[in-house]
Amino acid sequence: MRYVKWTFLSLIALLLFSFFHYTLPQHDVVRIVGTENRRIDFGENSIFWASPDVGTATSTNRDVRFINAERQNGKIIVYRNEDTGWGWPPYFKLDSSNLQAEAQALISTDPSKPIWVSVTHYGWRNELFTIFPNAVSVEEVEGPDVTFFPWLNIIILTTLAGLVFMLWRMWAQFRERTIDPAMESIGDTFDEVDAKADGIWARFKAWLDSWKSKPRR
Repeated sequence: MRYVKWTFLSLIALLLFSFFHYTLPQHDVVRIVGTENRRIDFGENSIFWASPDVGTATSTNRDVRFINAERQNGKIIVYRNEDTGWGWPPYFKLDSSNLQAEAQALISTDPSKPIWVSVTHYGWRNELFTIFPNAVSVEEVEGPDVTFFPWLNIIILTTLAGLVFMLWRMWAQFRERTIDPAMESIGDTFDEVDAKADGIWARFKAWLDSWKSKPRR
């Protein structure tokens, strides 16, 4: 039973970690090498694509903007550029057209004078399932060694942890003040009923015994 409990808790922890790792913003310092639009037919991986641009019709296929980039180590990374609208995750991104224009203006074509940018995004890149991270913003930086401290992620996680702790304390107090006394009262009631039943059974047996013939002397 102990192994089942720890397995269940581990799965919950893994799901929470995956959820926050996918949803919270991340920063990549890259060199933009191109942008493009592709016609995408959505299939089983449609959950990893955002909704169409706000104001456009919903369909099973549509044009999606992409930003192609290169990391400092030469590895290629491709970002999709889609509006999140008013849905989840709550980035309220409505300017994917403007972001595409910004990315085009920051294309680095001269390797001797690279333009390094920070791409803020959420999501994962998975070639097997054709999943792309969604770019939220691009900003030119001084060089590839620029780092960012995840202030926003820390604030969000700290706030959520505080909220969970507050809810846990409220539940503990509610249980201590309401549920536990009620359960004790129910237990006492059962004990009283059981004691009364034992008394009734004892009197019934005594009454039966009174009808038995007494032994002759």
